Amino acid sequence: MAGPETTARGAGPALLFPSSSSSSSTSARVEAVVLFTICDSFVRRPDQAERVIGTLLGSVLPDGTVHVRNSYVVPHSESADQVALDIEYHHNMYASHQKVNPKEVIVGWFSTGFGVSGGSTLIHEFYSREVTSPIHLTVDTGFTMGEASIKAYVSSNLSLGDRHLAAQFQEIPLDLKMLDAEKVGFEMLKSTVVDKLPNDLEGMESSMQKLYALIDEIYKYSDDVVEGRVAADNKIGRFIADAVSSMPKLSPSSFDRLFNDRIQDNLALVYLSSITRTQIAVAEKLNTAAQVL
Repeated sequence: MAGPETTARGAGPALLFPSSSSSSSTSARVEAVVLFTICDSFVRRPDQAERVIGTLLGSVLPDGTVHVRNSYVVPHSESADQVALDIEYHHNMYASHQKVNPKEVIVGWFSTGFGVSGGSTLIHEFYSREVTSPIHLTVDTGFTMGEASIKAYVSSNLSLGDRHLAAQFQEIPLDLKMLDAEKVGFEMLKSTVVDKLPNDLEGMESSMQKLYALIDEIYKYSDDVVEGRVAADNKIGRFIADAVSSMPKLSPSSFDRLFNDRIQDNLALVYLSSITRTQIAVAEKLNTAAQVL
């Protein structure tokens, strides 16, 4: 279907099978940057979106292992009976990546969420037209099993005669290729629940709460030392003295005026960025409607 988007209807059933080395010779290897990109795109997703999907880039190694080295998000919308992909955006992004690294080709697609669904079947059919035997990578950002689980699948059609019955998704072995530093970050990431990124005001409020908690700890430690309940530590004392001496000497009125001026500047920036995002969204919808009509 020509145009900026393609819509598929009538999602068929998807059958999910656990990993079995005897049923598939395909395996996948995923770089850490791909997982971090997927998680970042999830917390930055539009408010109405339940999940994000995108394209996986990489290569197929001589032993048949699919090496995933890069990814990008593809705008989409889906409901109970249809899925719409912005294929023009997908092709433009792929062309841009090819200019930077022509060795990275499309090897599959990713989605956030647990397992596969009827909508996943339709999206997989689209990527099957883009590349032979694409893999499907899922990242459980909803922490269904208590932490973010990551799985990879391949799909085949289950038919009876000439009649297509369902899409059969077979889990394949997955190797997460990470350095030691990346493993530390991933361990923290897969056990931390963040629904969305905080805005400027929410971030400032969270930082102030942490600052108050740290100041309370310093007060408690100082009182314990003065009362003789805790032995004095000269190293901690020097740290406290350095922190106090680094603070600028401002009167309460000057501090309030400076703080309030900065708050007003932040609110103005938030307002202007909101207006800009709204104008861009309206322009994109008008452009899409014009091309369709």
